[in-house]
Amino acid sequence: MPISDLKSDEGGLVEVQGSGKVIEGKSPMQLAMTRLRKDRTSMIALAVVIILLLIAILAPILDWVGILDPLSIHNSGPGNLVSGIGSVPTGPLGGISWQHPLGVEPGTGRDLLSRLLEGVTWSMIISISATIIAIVTGTVLGIISGFTGGKVDFFLGRFIDLILCFPQTLMLLALSGTFIAWITLVGVPSGNPSTGVYVILIMGAFGWPGYARIIRGLVLSMRNREFVEAARSLGSNRRRIYFTELLPNLWPPILIYSTLQLPAYVSTEAALSYLGVGIQAPTPTLGNILTDSVNYSQADPTYFFLPALAIAIIVLAFNLVGDGLGDALDPRHGR
Repeated sequence: MPISDLKSDEGGLVEVQGSGKVIEGKSPMQLAMTRLRKDRTSMIALAVVIILLLIAILAPILDWVGILDPLSIHNSGPGNLVSGIGSVPTGPLGGISWQHPLGVEPGTGRDLLSRLLEGVTWSMIISISATIIAIVTGTVLGIISGFTGGKVDFFLGRFIDLILCFPQTLMLLALSGTFIAWITLVGVPSGNPSTGVYVILIMGAFGWPGYARIIRGLVLSMRNREFVEAARSLGSNRRRIYFTELLPNLWPPILIYSTLQLPAYVSTEAALSYLGVGIQAPTPTLGNILTDSVNYSQADPTYFFLPALAIAIIVLAFNLVGDGLGDALDPRHGR
């Protein structure tokens, strides 16, 4: 079909002159969503991620109305514990029953389903908050470094190298006492609230260099492009260039990297709970539930398997969504 026979309008539609046929044009985002919908594995993973986010939102509400009960101790009765505090559940598979679909927690008799659902909430709050801090910090510093260049780029690059040199886990352990005390002085309640804020801030503080390096490299390739030069010639200030011209072109890699980093934070929170730095029981997180289950790995394997499975599902689902987004946002994929 000759190009001269095509007639375009402002709505993205292309009309073939003389034939009455209209071809609808698609934006890059629409094309990416079309490619993503064709990837069944990524769509299944995306559905799992949406379910996890809904659980994270609804679990505290269900706890408040009394449907979930993650904190009450039940040390007697059928389907709970053999004989009081410190014992293992009765019945097969950790005391699974109609009253406790996933069994109960050894030693306390708390409902394991309630604790896992609320654990998803707290683990997602910590992971998403740390990811947001890393995204904001890394994106802003990456744009400034890549666009400004010169001494600013040099010193920011060396600062990123310095942050990457510190072992994150050891720093979390070494700084916990001092920083948690400072956070408490600011007004955050002591105990799990101040510990949670500390974990979020430290994970975010050590997580942004990856974003900064990715964003810097992309900005270096875009700062002399025509749309940036046009904005400069029109007198746009740097703030407008950063957030109006450059940032919209940086969202694809930011989204892809965040879907890979967020599940890593879930695993990090579990490791910190095991080391005694994260949120402590009775407040449930997937990390401290898994930490406690290690003591019962032989006496009650179900109790160990379920939180480990929950963490594995979260990590796998977000990683598959990240892979799917990477393929969908790459226009060269599948050619």
